[in-house]
Amino acid sequence: MPPQPKRKTSKGRRDRRRSHLALQPVVLVECTQCHEQRLQHHVCPTCGTYDGVQVLEMESQKAS
Repeated sequence: MPPQPKRKTSKGRRDRRRSHLALQPVVLVECTQCHEQRLQHHVCPTCGTYDGVQVLEMESQKAS
C-alpha cells in the first residue's frame, strides 16, 4: 500500500490547488461572412469559412 499523508491538508492549501479547476465560459465571436456566432479560431459551422477564406463546402451551398 502507498504511504499515507503525514499532515492534514488545510482548507486554504486545498482551495488554492483547486483554483484552476473552475469551468471557463465559452467564448463566441461573430463570423465575418454570415454573422453567426462561432468558436474563436474555428471554421464557421454555418458557412464553412475561416479568416475570410472558404475552406469547407457546405451542403446548403451545394443545393443552391
